[in-house]
Amino acid sequence: QVKLVESGGGSVQAGGSLRLSCSASGSRLSYNSMAWFRQAPGKEREGIAAIEHGGTTTYANSVLGRFTISRENNKTTLYLQMNNLKPDDTAMYYCAADPRWSRAHPLARDYDYWGQGTQVTVSS
Repeated sequence: QVKLVESGGGSVQAGGSLRLSCSASGSRLSYNSMAWFRQAPGKEREGIAAIEHGGTTTYANSVLGRFTISRENNKTTLYLQMNNLKPDDTAMYYCAADPRWSRAHPLARDYDYWGQGTQVTVSS
């Protein structure tokens, strides 16, 4: 059983920074690929950053240059450093994991495991 627990969300003013964490437990074979998704009210859940087993990263255009995904060497903790936050970044942020070492579409929603989410609110 894989469990993902996000933390680090909160409220921040535009231009500020936050660092999200996702703690993974269970079989490490189950989270070779991991990603961050977000969902704003009334919108679909979107993939914003992903990291594969070998360390290859993928970003959505909306966060490229502002967000950085990384993880501990033992792969049990995933991070999302978010800089220069904008009001449009306001959403619930979710961590996701998958046993595949690489994915043809890293930001697609077909991950096997999901966390419960952490709220990020950016005020102008």
